[in-house]
Amino acid sequence: ARDPMATSLLAAPRRLAWAPLGRGLTARAGALGGPARFLTSPAAALTELDLQHFRSIVGPPNVVTDTQELQVYNTDWMRKYHGKSKLALRPGSTEEVSAILSHCNQRKIAVVPQGGNTGLVGGSVPVNDEVVISLGRMNKVISLDQHAGNLICQSGCVLETLQEYVWERGYTMPLDLGAKGSCQIGGNIATNAGGLRYLRYGSLHGTVLGLEVVLADGTVLDNLTALRKDNTGYDLKQLFIGSEGTLGIITACAIALPRAPSSVQLAYLGCDSYEDVLKTFSSAKRDLGEVLSAIEFLDRESFELVAGHAEGFRDPLDEQCRHYMLVELSGSNETHDMEKLEKFLESVMEDGFVKDGTVATSADQSAHIWSIREGITEALSKSGRVYKYDVSIPLDELYSLVEVMRERLAPLGAE
Repeated sequence: ARDPMATSLLAAPRRLAWAPLGRGLTARAGALGGPARFLTSPAAALTELDLQHFRSIVGPPNVVTDTQELQVYNTDWMRKYHGKSKLALRPGSTEEVSAILSHCNQRKIAVVPQGGNTGLVGGSVPVNDEVVISLGRMNKVISLDQHAGNLICQSGCVLETLQEYVWERGYTMPLDLGAKGSCQIGGNIATNAGGLRYLRYGSLHGTVLGLEVVLADGTVLDNLTALRKDNTGYDLKQLFIGSEGTLGIITACAIALPRAPSSVQLAYLGCDSYEDVLKTFSSAKRDLGEVLSAIEFLDRESFELVAGHAEGFRDPLDEQCRHYMLVELSGSNETHDMEKLEKFLESVMEDGFVKDGTVATSADQSAHIWSIREGITEALSKSGRVYKYDVSIPLDELYSLVEVMRERLAPLGAE
């Protein structure tokens, strides 16, 4: 007998507005009469008829079967995880994604969505031989409301490209990552990426206004509203933010944009202990308040790792320190912001929290300082096998985890 969940999904309308979806989900849950079940039957093998059908949907150039070309889809950024997919599809529209998933659902062909493939924990590559659905061709900006500051774009847009686009129009993206030159906004949302400006702008749960998502059976959920106030019903878009493609493929998004700052200041500080890092952080929140946009920290081991792999690297500070901090301010009045920064620096240095420090005086200096923080991941990958975890830990206990892990791994020869 056909799975009742599959029957219900296949019978659903092709495109749904957001409001009716809640009623549909409720009805399906009631029909099941119990907890959700997951299909455990093996996925169907691809046939030549499947390939012909996919070519008719996305066009022959966007059906990738060559073994060499597939390596980029089968291998994660850290070169640690390797899938065995024999097919990658590159749709160019929501309709094509819908047609692909509809066919795969009927044939029980397993799929894995893939954005920029910049993830560090293997989530974007096939586990076995799933069909890869790459969203890179879906890279169009649909609209930008100059008055409200709302951006609507397809999910395959590269984050750095979006940043450049909105910056030219007086706005900035609420998200910034070291991988911004390759990562895609759909993948950022699917993984609920935090990024370097999380301190200022918060998580994507707060800045994503609407989503367009294609479910496993090909049904399109259209909620690309850019309204900042919406008091209606269940906020279903939140289910897909951080879902990593398990509930559907994000094909477009609406995002609230902050105004671009006209003044940006960056300080690079050295501290003797992690306790001093915490005290400096507290002082920054107290003294810099509304203009504080980012705080990052790294230890000496991370610094030396980056220095050893970066050509032409130079130490911004005269003295070696145990820990380093990046403190960024973004505001609209350079004189006011600089005065606040100078007062903060005087305070933390007089209190002995900061041993040495410098303030970037040019865009090149700022870029170099940020490259130290952003270069850690790449330096790690060049140094050997890396196991990456994205964890949230109370600040008081954060560095103790590093110390304990180093102590336990030292007898094994790990650094």
